[in-house]
Amino acid sequence: MEKNTISQDQIRDRFSKAMSRMYQQEVPQYSTLLQIVKDTNADYLRQYPETFSHQVKDSELNRLDVERHGAIRLGTAEELATMRALFAVMGMSPVGYYDLSAAGVPVHSTAFRPISEAALRINPFRVFTSLLRLELIDNPDLREKARQILAARDIFSPRVRELIAVNQQHGGLTDAQADEFVAEALKTFRWHSDALVSLDTYNALLEHHRLIADVVSFKGPHINHLTPRTLDIDQVQRKMPKYGISPKEVIEGPPRRNVPILLRQTSFKALSEKITFTDSAEGQHTARFGEIEQRGLALTPQGRALYDKLLLEASGSDTSKDNDAHQRHFEAVFSAFPDDIESLRKQGLGYFRYALKDGATLAAAQRTSDTLDELIKQGKVSVTPIVYEDFLPVSAAGIFQSNLGSDKGAVSSGNPNQAAFEQALGAAVINEFSLYQAIEQASLNAIFNPTS
Repeated sequence: MEKNTISQDQIRDRFSKAMSRMYQQEVPQYSTLLQIVKDTNADYLRQYPETFSHQVKDSELNRLDVERHGAIRLGTAEELATMRALFAVMGMSPVGYYDLSAAGVPVHSTAFRPISEAALRINPFRVFTSLLRLELIDNPDLREKARQILAARDIFSPRVRELIAVNQQHGGLTDAQADEFVAEALKTFRWHSDALVSLDTYNALLEHHRLIADVVSFKGPHINHLTPRTLDIDQVQRKMPKYGISPKEVIEGPPRRNVPILLRQTSFKALSEKITFTDSAEGQHTARFGEIEQRGLALTPQGRALYDKLLLEASGSDTSKDNDAHQRHFEAVFSAFPDDIESLRKQGLGYFRYALKDGATLAAAQRTSDTLDELIKQGKVSVTPIVYEDFLPVSAAGIFQSNLGSDKGAVSSGNPNQAAFEQALGAAVINEFSLYQAIEQASLNAIFNPTS
């Protein structure tokens, strides 16, 4: 790495903030959403001042303020591979594989995000990135037409390609190059009101599946939502109508709990935006929306298996139009999921960060993991849930469907195909469980093997 390059974390922070400014200009309701979330978080922290310990409060509040995730949908393997290189400039790696085809959405996905604790504290910007599965379009003529349209477009500017190459050659970018990179990269994510297709082609794609029309019809993968993080998503859901924003009917994910788990999400309905087609016809396209998330404990494979089992059980009853009824139903089903830190920890359902409390000391004989429970009981070691940094395929599909229209469209349900996705990506995705396990183990090593 050359000496005058700046950190990937700085570039990611600049890009994330520039993206937020751009989206506020393009989708004014997003500004209102940010204010609702800011006020809700302030109210929550006044009510629960011990939410963050004093040791980490400043960094956690900074993270909460800047935290966003976006979502894009790509059309080709080449687009996905180049996007991986673009996000690498910002220290973002592909984590996890998500198959949304089972829910009638013809894509599979990964999440580009920072992976180290230090990077996450600076700015945990994530982009949920989906690749269209053309093989799931069961009309061969339409499938070929979509393939030709996608093959002819280039969603990246020549200069951003040059800067990606500079980053690869020199191990980073200078301060000036980073500013130019942010400006050039943003062009890929902007809204384009001029379509690449005629009105007839657009309608044919739309009739087959709304998401296919969204991916194929435009010059680039416009960012279709940008999501702030709240500490109380139920309160945000209640507040949105008071600000003239119509939320989706129910909050996706697990119900409200004493110890939040995984991810809860809601959104406001997608905007209808004016577009001009290649035959000069004008129309409306609906794709971009506002979303809010609340993040909880990262679950172990055992915990995730229990979550998935209960989710399947809870989904057997249709409460999809009434959030209060939906939450009551889910709370009843999820009563089978332990809801206190000690039970979750002892049953191996979640990942936790351990630390010696201020002033606590350990004798040599106590420096063995066998004594962990005893040290916690004695009040010498603190236990903090590790935040889930990733996504849930069922929730993602639910958000997509609620904003694309309730019809699933005429696509084959398909099967998960991680190997094909990774071939398009040009790399293996990182297993998210391994990242949480490493954070937990590092915290234990700091207590029991401080010199290692």
